[in-house]
Amino acid sequence: MAAALGAGSGSAGSPGLPNSVPGHAVLPAVAVWEWQDEFGRWRPYRGSVCSFIEQALQAPAQKGRRSGTGLASSSIPLGQADATLAPYVIDIPSLMQFRQDTGTMRSVRRHLFAQDSAAGQGIVWEWQNDEGGWSPYEMKVCVFLEQAFTHGLRHVDLSSLGYNYDIDFVSLVQTNKTSRFRRGIQRRMDTPYPVTTATGPLHTAMACSCQQCLLNSGTGPITTRYRHSMINLPSSSAVPQVSSRTAALSSSGVGFVPYNKPTLSGARSAPRLNTQSAWALPQPVGAGAPSPGLSASNGVSVPNLPVEMPKPSKVNQALAVTPSEPEQVVRKYLEELRGAPADEDCIICMEKLASPSGYSDACECKTIKPEAVGQLTKCQHAFHLLCVLAMYANGNKDGSLQCPSCKTIYGEKTGTQPKGKMEVSTFTQSLPGHQDCGTIQIVYSISRGIQGPEHPNPGMPYTARGFPRYCYLPDNEKGRKVLDLLRVAWKRRLIFTVGTSSTTGESNTVVWNEIHHKTEMDTNLSGHGYPDPNYLDNVLAELAAQGVTEACLRQ
Repeated sequence: MAAALGAGSGSAGSPGLPNSVPGHAVLPAVAVWEWQDEFGRWRPYRGSVCSFIEQALQAPAQKGRRSGTGLASSSIPLGQADATLAPYVIDIPSLMQFRQDTGTMRSVRRHLFAQDSAAGQGIVWEWQNDEGGWSPYEMKVCVFLEQAFTHGLRHVDLSSLGYNYDIDFVSLVQTNKTSRFRRGIQRRMDTPYPVTTATGPLHTAMACSCQQCLLNSGTGPITTRYRHSMINLPSSSAVPQVSSRTAALSSSGVGFVPYNKPTLSGARSAPRLNTQSAWALPQPVGAGAPSPGLSASNGVSVPNLPVEMPKPSKVNQALAVTPSEPEQVVRKYLEELRGAPADEDCIICMEKLASPSGYSDACECKTIKPEAVGQLTKCQHAFHLLCVLAMYANGNKDGSLQCPSCKTIYGEKTGTQPKGKMEVSTFTQSLPGHQDCGTIQIVYSISRGIQGPEHPNPGMPYTARGFPRYCYLPDNEKGRKVLDLLRVAWKRRLIFTVGTSSTTGESNTVVWNEIHHKTEMDTNLSGHGYPDPNYLDNVLAELAAQGVTEACLRQ
């Protein structure tokens, strides 16, 4: 069957992208742009966003052909196509998606599919996630499923595409072949992907040897932000879906999935983005009451230990500072350079450091000139001082800075986590892989509320789905160390934030914030449970990336 049903993708040249193998006929095709998540899966942008990317690539090239330059756009602000993507810019030369307010970078790619494929018709196949929403399959899977569906097949096996699932078209169910866990699937019509041309044959078999498929075989490079551990790295033989069995405990904030927080506006290389959209007010849903902890019959050895949010927070204090403080923060952590490096770019505004800041039209400052360049004192990375000022003014304004290049933190970083409660208890049952000790249980409880000035939409309600959330650590020396650091992260409001759920697409809701937790005790098929020998080291690294280290415990 795999030979009969092809994935139907291929490669072709595009302005600003490598050209395909010459000598082939020009074929009609559709272009699909995808970004790589922390599991190594490629997630397609919507058809309307892909159309915008293609137009942004072609317009400068067409203008360049008339003027003799032929240069394509080097950076594309996605907020102009979709307000939920406002913080994101695609850098074409490096094929990276860059989030301006956090510095997060992810790989992107462009795949071509036949014009009569699912992508060309705007047909999307989706699987039901743990929160009841729908998540799209990778586009090559959508194309494969549509081909099988139109051929009248009753079921297909996705193992040839690297997924451990059987699909039943009669009952519209996906079944995990190992755990036998079942999910609903659906077929939905959306905007067709943009038409382009391919100067090479589109492949028609799973085991295609075309240049693009060889370069993009498997799941591609694994980023340093991979969710749990190296033993769970996705591969061409198994790419797990997020499948938490508990109530809505998937990692909603993974990968900084787009939300409607305004991007830094005014840069010449990234025009002011339209961050206005008709957001539907979320329906209030009451959060469950905080867990009283495990009963005595389950072997509780330590009572719940509430960790309340400090009042007032550093964020609230920072919001009341004088207007001059942002400039003082920038001057505190950056040293102004006498001469800017001629060939280096400022990765905030995408302009050359030797040119004025791209935010000089939008960010007014009497003491910082548009051409001023500064170097961070620890990591030595250089940026326009006005760009750093704009980045700081667009964040929490908590007196700290984080290098958008290497993530080095200057000062004490705080987040935007809503008010809530963190409770801790222990019990004697062991976690898989940690049979020599008991288990630490953490219960996070956050209720719905109103967004503050540090959140994406101040004054609007936010929801808190799936609370209380239960998380687990081994009760050994390293596990207790992680627990102590998680307490610090909680007090600094770094564990959760308000944004858009990556599984349901709901905006203005509480989501995880880059510090990953184990929400299942066992059966690590989903990546959310144990055994996982690398998890504690990985979460320590994630905490350190937020400025939460052992040094914090000695303060």
